Amino acid sequence: MAALVPLSLLAWTPIVLLLFLVMPPRRAVICAFIAAWLFLPVNVPDALIIRGLPELDKMTVTCLAVLLGTVFFDPSRLLSLRFKRFDIPMILWCLVPLFSSLTNNDTTIYDHPPIPNPLYDGLSEVLKQSVTWGLPYLIGRVYFNNLTALRELAIGIFVGGLVYIPLCLFELKMSPQLHFLVYGEHPHVDFRQAMRAGGYRPTVFMAHGLMVAIWMASATLIGWWLWFSGSLKKLSGIPVALLAAPLLLITIASKSLASLMLMSAGLAALYLATRTRTRWPIIALIAVAPCYMTLRATGAWDGMNLVSLITTVAGEKRAESLETRFINENLLNERAFQKPVFGWAGWGRSRVYDRYGKDISITDGQWVIAVGQNGLVGLFSFTAAILLPVWLTLKRFPIRFWAHPRVAPAAAMAVVLTLYMIDNLLNAMINPVFMLVAGALAGQQAIKTRKAKIRRPTQHTPTTSKTPPNPTPNTHAAAQTH
Repeated sequence: MAALVPLSLLAWTPIVLLLFLVMPPRRAVICAFIAAWLFLPVNVPDALIIRGLPELDKMTVTCLAVLLGTVFFDPSRLLSLRFKRFDIPMILWCLVPLFSSLTNNDTTIYDHPPIPNPLYDGLSEVLKQSVTWGLPYLIGRVYFNNLTALRELAIGIFVGGLVYIPLCLFELKMSPQLHFLVYGEHPHVDFRQAMRAGGYRPTVFMAHGLMVAIWMASATLIGWWLWFSGSLKKLSGIPVALLAAPLLLITIASKSLASLMLMSAGLAALYLATRTRTRWPIIALIAVAPCYMTLRATGAWDGMNLVSLITTVAGEKRAESLETRFINENLLNERAFQKPVFGWAGWGRSRVYDRYGKDISITDGQWVIAVGQNGLVGLFSFTAAILLPVWLTLKRFPIRFWAHPRVAPAAAMAVVLTLYMIDNLLNAMINPVFMLVAGALAGQQAIKTRKAKIRRPTQHTPTTSKTPPNPTPNTHAAAQTH
């Protein structure tokens, strides 16, 4: 069965091209990204690892296949793209590894040799970063740059959560076995990571149970907000509330306290903001990640009071895990600020070693990895690439419209993207679907008048045409002209 791993990855490109052939391009993009994230194997066989090129994992293959499909079947999308100032953080995030490598050509760490060819290494890392982060963002910019398209993407993520319900139920009962049964190997080397609270948490076809938990939490939030706002009342004739309820239960059963808290905070912020017609609950949510990183990087907050709180609320085991995280963040931050501008680049240089050359550090959060490898320039560009689209959504769409059926998908996706940034404080689990969302939100147009009226969407999933909508900027079409 292990032969299915390279076979499925190699076969995915022609499958995606076939999707472009039989579906409208936008629908093909949604199906390709969601299906790949949910079902393709996690592990990359050695035969598909080529030095200097990005690993051909499931999302790299998908991004490249979608780009190829766009070039062959929908080239006008790429030709219509115009880069804007808000694209600068993503461009910088993709390019910063080059500067990190070029500024680390003389550094040696114990038995780690100097970077043999800094220019080659830097360009290789730029290519990897561009495929992993930049391509999904670019695809989101060209395919989901209006509210109708964004609603389709939101429904796609919600459906992706629903599809995982029976698979999660199976693994909650039988333990995480589906990846092994289908592909002949487990996605995570430490099976103990799947055991929680006297039972199991599902992994399905993702790298870790925490990935499943944040995915299900995001799908649940989107589903509930689409239902609450009236943007999507029924799906295939079934009331959305009846579909979102079991999704919520599976999110709880995934046994991730962080994901559950993030989902609850996101729904609470949406509800409070729209009820009070003030954007401060959303601003507070956006500020969580930058404030945390500032306090931790400067050493102004050691986090021990939070450890005490978690001990009371969730028990000593989770508190010990959090304390270990804070201790390692302190070590890694001290190391990172020895090269604060562009960081230490790759090759394990940002990690901490004892006098015998043994690695004694644990890197959990994506933000710690970013500042260690690419310095403050990398950290700022990474943070802005994710949070700037959220801020633009808040500026473009007045908060009074966030519960309107037309704008609700954008509101839900903005909050989900914010929660993903917060999750990156704790984990380093890259999900290109969320970067698709970032590009989609960044490319939305602004409402032209403060007194805009917004048309209600139709209650069926919109049919995608090959030509992107081009609404006229009047007050009756404000949902697509913001």
